[in-house]
Amino acid sequence: MNKKVIALFLVLSSLALAQTVSQNAPMPQDHTSYQGMPGMQHNMPGMPQMENPAQTTGSQTPAADLLKDVVGRPAMHLEEFQQFALSTNPTLRQATALVRQSSAQARQAGLYPNPSVGYEGEEIRGGSFRGGEQGAFVQQTFVLGGKLGLRRDVFEQQRREDEIGVSEQRYRVLSDIGQSFYSVLAAQEVVKVRQRLLSLSMDAVTTAHQLANVGQADAPDVLQAEVEAEQAKVDYTAAQRMFLQAFHGLAALVGKPELAVTPLQGELEHSPQIDPEQILDQIVRNSPSVKRAQQDITRAQAELKSAKRESVPDLQIRVGFEQNFEPLHEMTGTPVGLQGFGTATISLPIFNRNQGNVTAARADLERAEAEVSRVQLSLRQTAQPLLQTYLTDQAQAERYRNEMTPRAQRAYQLYLAKYKQMGAAYPQVLVSQRTYFQLQVGYITVLENLWISAIALQNYTLSSGLDAARPSGTASTTVNLPTSGGGGAN
Repeated sequence: MNKKVIALFLVLSSLALAQTVSQNAPMPQDHTSYQGMPGMQHNMPGMPQMENPAQTTGSQTPAADLLKDVVGRPAMHLEEFQQFALSTNPTLRQATALVRQSSAQARQAGLYPNPSVGYEGEEIRGGSFRGGEQGAFVQQTFVLGGKLGLRRDVFEQQRREDEIGVSEQRYRVLSDIGQSFYSVLAAQEVVKVRQRLLSLSMDAVTTAHQLANVGQADAPDVLQAEVEAEQAKVDYTAAQRMFLQAFHGLAALVGKPELAVTPLQGELEHSPQIDPEQILDQIVRNSPSVKRAQQDITRAQAELKSAKRESVPDLQIRVGFEQNFEPLHEMTGTPVGLQGFGTATISLPIFNRNQGNVTAARADLERAEAEVSRVQLSLRQTAQPLLQTYLTDQAQAERYRNEMTPRAQRAYQLYLAKYKQMGAAYPQVLVSQRTYFQLQVGYITVLENLWISAIALQNYTLSSGLDAARPSGTASTTVNLPTSGGGGAN
């Protein structure tokens, strides 16, 4: 008699025996424990001692479906999140405001000093002078040496540096958005993998119970199948939570914390290609951080030139008219009448030649020159681990895709088919199933890390898109106040 006939006989015998048992020995009401259940002694003669084959796992506590309302919503692409960020991210507005601030400071620094007007009187007590001399004057400070233009140029160079800062901040924001987007996309793929694993685990429970009914599965097999199904439920719920967490973080980054959770649309497996021979040189040469440091040298040079010229004194001119009431002759009493006056004043740069500020400006220039080298070295230091991680993940992704995952899938399918045909033990199926799905999750993780490294390298290793924009120079609002007679920058 062949195996198929024997199996059919066993199935029919088991069903007949189960019907007899159900009529003579009612099932217990408490299904929370397998040990000591009534009916355990009613198995077929010669069969191994079995647990209750009708027991199912988690019938009262199904896996939580946290994304049931999300699935039906339209999927969003990376470009949509980028557009949100470019219009709502507060750090970009900060960076733009810094440009306007520096531009306004440049305009203020070049404004000419206000003139002064006033009253002047001498010997105004009267007496024999008949009221003395009374009149008005106008006073104006003339800024010499082109100091106003040099002061303005300092803030103009600062404005150009802040404009580069806008580009730098844009790269920071886009880098964070890209990395966060693909992290969410990877979390979404993990949810799908966990969902498939849960479905297969529940099918395995059903299969284990069916085989137990005909005596082809032991109690440990049934229990292990149920434990694996419960673990799959836990993993599925955790994966959904991870997706929700990652999506809300992405929404906050783009400035839309109220954004409803939606599926993402993207190609996780098609990672960007990076030339490892050129990427480091491109980062050091084209990074906005380096360009900003180079522009800071120009600003420091303008500051030094302005500081040297500040020793040139300004010219103060004061002119006016007054009415002289003093009589020309005692006999006639005719007053002198209207007369004019004028003064010219210039300070002598003897003690204060702005030598301290010149030295300070020269030191600031040295600092700016060293900053370029520091930024370039820092970029190389930051980019090198990212590049090596990218190359490592690229090789791993290829192995996962072409070698490991296909083999693990085939092994699982073969073991599962043998198990259903009673030709393999359940632990073998379980091990192959774990290996296959662990490799799938591992593959997704490698792809996520590959995208993160590639995006960071493409954006010159810049990140921290929610950190406040950094001003290039002073944020003072007291530049060249209207009350500063010399027109200098305070």
